Amino acid sequence: MRVSPAKADAAAYLPASLACGARRVVAATCLDEKINVAHATARAWFSRTLSLRRRTGAGPMPDQPGRPDRPVLLPPRDMPKRAIGGEAGRIAMLHSLAHIELNAVDLTWDMVGRFADRALPRSFFDDWVRVGLEEAKHFSLLRKRLDDLGSFYGALPAHHGLWEAAESTGNDLGGRLAIIPLVLEARGLDITPPMIEKARARGDEASATILEIIYRDEKRHVAFGAKWFRFLCDLDRTDPERRFQDLVRRHFRGGLKPPFNDRARAEAGLTPGFYRPLARLIG
Repeated sequence: MRVSPAKADAAAYLPASLACGARRVVAATCLDEKINVAHATARAWFSRTLSLRRRTGAGPMPDQPGRPDRPVLLPPRDMPKRAIGGEAGRIAMLHSLAHIELNAVDLTWDMVGRFADRALPRSFFDDWVRVGLEEAKHFSLLRKRLDDLGSFYGALPAHHGLWEAAESTGNDLGGRLAIIPLVLEARGLDITPPMIEKARARGDEASATILEIIYRDEKRHVAFGAKWFRFLCDLDRTDPERRFQDLVRRHFRGGLKPPFNDRARAEAGLTPGFYRPLARLIG
């Protein structure tokens, strides 16, 4: 499976601006187009041949991301119980992770496009275009791994709950940074190391290697989130920890679930004072 467009095909995916590219990524219903546009947009942005935005042509960001016919999307409460053991369990886990990473592609590029008209440093967009490119890489790796195992992305139902974060924080950059990198991606730092250990214990080195790549990149994504969240708080002269807690209570359902990977979170700049007061009590 081709992960990025060949040079001969790149022009077909090249957008008029970064904002136009971000919109096209999110709107694409074809998964190959979504990934190829992400690659082409990032390549043009980092080669400094792409403007941030154009006054005409970009249009508003979509209310919903483009999706193929499969997987069938269900409310979280209607999702069937996931298989745990054996080959079916391994495929179910990888399918669930692939769906999370596809949502991460859309959530990241939605942030790039939605806030392209804000007076932000160019380095803000450098960081998040890199994240959007890495999320596309994660999805592609997991998608190929499912193919290698005789399955495919779309073989199992998936839930649509992750996009609620985009809907809730559509006009609030601080809220978007609080929920996406500092809650959802930080959760990945908690749960990915045990998944790597389990994959290795089963002799599944290929899946373990993919999970290690995702874990490494997610730590950087959380670090970008912490950096830019603090940047906004400095501009507004607000306390970052208190503002984070207020935003999470406003935009995120339920408390944050321990156990936490405090070391990895701290290495990414997310210290316990941010999230410990929000921890769900376990009776």
